[in-house]
Amino acid sequence: MPMNKVLWKVILLLFVLAAGVYVFFHYNLHTYFANDEKAVEFINSFGSFSVAALIGLQILQVLVAPIPGEATGFVSGYLYGPVLGTLYSTIGLTLGSWIAFALSRKYGLPLVEKAISRELVEKYDCFMENRGIAVSFVLFLIPGFPKDALCYIIGLSHMRTGVFLSVSTVGRLLGTTMLSIAGSCARNRQGDALLIVLGVSGVLLLPLYFYREKILTFLKKKQ
Repeated sequence: MPMNKVLWKVILLLFVLAAGVYVFFHYNLHTYFANDEKAVEFINSFGSFSVAALIGLQILQVLVAPIPGEATGFVSGYLYGPVLGTLYSTIGLTLGSWIAFALSRKYGLPLVEKAISRELVEKYDCFMENRGIAVSFVLFLIPGFPKDALCYIIGLSHMRTGVFLSVSTVGRLLGTTMLSIAGSCARNRQGDALLIVLGVSGVLLLPLYFYREKILTFLKKKQ
């Protein structure tokens, strides 16, 4: 494909994404996700299309990250329960991850450096050199790790699409499930159950979060 056509497609894509972010913030839609009750109200305002709206927001937060993923995961469980909440969130996250991966694969580094910072690319691309499937799974599992950026970075590697979708979906699943369960407990006013969920999440995920840099250093040495 001629370079000019690729450039124009990249420009058009960036324009669409920028327009979406502008509308999101210009109309103060981001304030809904600073408060769980407002977020629930916002999703419910779509009526019979509320599930589609939730999935769309999950896709958007992967691609351009104006929405905290924890908020949408929690709201999903609050509205639809632990099972459907996890399912809907997973569908949105998987679609968003696939789109980011596909865009990165098609348009390459020029697009990736527009979507995420060059520093992130340089920091984590070393894990992709040898199709790091196991390493990628660990990175998706670590809470607080920039998973959305990772989707773009892996798109620059030789990892097959099916493998990437499996790694990203399964790697996100524990955190997504915990958020949905927490949201469901909050809606049903199950304070004791919510504390248990938070405690279990802390035991499982907080060590990964606090030692994430040491884990990354260890993985780099292994690479």
